[in-house]
Amino acid sequence: MEHQRYQVVIVGGGPVGVALAVDLGQRGISCALVERHLEPQRIPKGQNLTARTLEHFYFWGCVDELRAARVLPPGYPIGGLTAYGDLMSDYWFVQSDPVGRGGGRSFYFQANERLPQYLTEEVLRTRLNQFPNVTQLFGWSAETIEQDDNAARVRVVEVDGPGEMLLEADYIAGCDGGRSTVREQMGIERSNADLDDRMVLTVFRSRELHKGLERFPDRTTYRVLHPDFKGHWQFFGRVDVGEGWFFHAPVPKGTTTENYDFLGLMQKAAGFPFAATFDYVGFWDLRISVADRYREGRVFIAGDASHTHPPYGGFGLNTGLEDATNLAWKLAGALQGWGGEPLLASYSEERRPIFAETGEAMIAGGIENDREFLERYDPERNREEFERAWEKLKAHSGTRQQSYEPHYEGSSVVMGPPGAKCSIHGKHTHAAQAGHHLAPQLLSSGRNVFEELGPDFTLLAFGADEPAVAAIEAGAAALRLPLKVIRDSFEDGRTAYEARLTLVRPDQFVAWTGETTPVDARGLLAKVAGLA
Repeated sequence: MEHQRYQVVIVGGGPVGVALAVDLGQRGISCALVERHLEPQRIPKGQNLTARTLEHFYFWGCVDELRAARVLPPGYPIGGLTAYGDLMSDYWFVQSDPVGRGGGRSFYFQANERLPQYLTEEVLRTRLNQFPNVTQLFGWSAETIEQDDNAARVRVVEVDGPGEMLLEADYIAGCDGGRSTVREQMGIERSNADLDDRMVLTVFRSRELHKGLERFPDRTTYRVLHPDFKGHWQFFGRVDVGEGWFFHAPVPKGTTTENYDFLGLMQKAAGFPFAATFDYVGFWDLRISVADRYREGRVFIAGDASHTHPPYGGFGLNTGLEDATNLAWKLAGALQGWGGEPLLASYSEERRPIFAETGEAMIAGGIENDREFLERYDPERNREEFERAWEKLKAHSGTRQQSYEPHYEGSSVVMGPPGAKCSIHGKHTHAAQAGHHLAPQLLSSGRNVFEELGPDFTLLAFGADEPAVAAIEAGAAALRLPLKVIRDSFEDGRTAYEARLTLVRPDQFVAWTGETTPVDARGLLAKVAGLA
């Protein structure tokens, strides 16, 4: 059996696995990417890409290519609409947060985007082709995973051929979906919140549906709240403008493609009859699960392998891509010698609480809030009371999204406040805060800070004393920690960040802020690099 050696083997070549390979490829890490499917599956899931996700594509060097791949016409608004009962109801409103979950455009360097997941995957695969240090094994399947103190190994077989190889690596990353072979063979358990519903996904074409929804302002998603479904959505989403659609909704247990009237279900949700041609009908169970840990020795898991949930709010793909970004620079740091064991441990420490709270508060909590609203208010029972509650719901439609600000204040490799924890419950601010995403800011040169950030750590020195900068540079040199320094005397910029010195991690999160020379610059850098 052929034997090959890499620094990292990635099992699973969906968007998260390919994104991780791209990120590691840019950092010079030798990788093998194993994926059983030769081509992306053409099901239009995971369409909503947030502003933060577009920042990833900017740093992966393919943001323009991603925007060029969009199916929607240029300038077509990305946003949702909620209706009561059906889409012909008198009660409906346009949902807020048009820039793509949380805060506003000024808190992110990129605007959000929308396109089918298979097109996102195609853009990432094209970018991957530019890295000779990444071996692509599409059409191969991982069979067994094992590890010892010296290495991790994956035995892979060719899906439609006789090939068999043993891939050895320093680390393995399992990005192989909700039924992850990597997770199962590593004995990583999951906790589940079963919401006790079977859901259908239909992909279809209908010009009549497009015509029937011209009563609304242009939107890409249409959500129906109906009392019969106890807070679970019936949900139409555009694939293109004019004909292409997908639809999610609860269906009775035991539903199959042969024993149910899916067109009738969609017509009832729309509130009018329309013709449709189905391209795909599939099912999934409505549950939320999160792995008990994201690492076992030399093996890590990311994306759906570590967390799964209903396709509500576009959290799945975006959360998985953030996993990849968080994991990539930490693996690179360990392999290149400037990151220590605590840095690797911080991946699970930082990322697991984010999804655990996302599932509990944003998804399950959202379903429960909608269920309580539908049980309490009914226009047939008390129209005046319902209309007051509906206006209140409309006014607060974006509150949960706006308050979604994942941060790592409690991370062991961040100089956060005492007693802090990693959480989704933060506040968008332009001030630089340890553990939080850095907001964009113009430099005195007219360029944005994000255009100048280095691939590793970056020190923003805005009006700082040179001895303070020199002390941090000396500490980085002593630790062989890659550090780029951006000096600027631009006082408005310093005021926006509310710090003269801001140390930024490779994932654009702030590790530390200060005004003067740190008491122990080398100790500070050792902590944030996991060397302490």
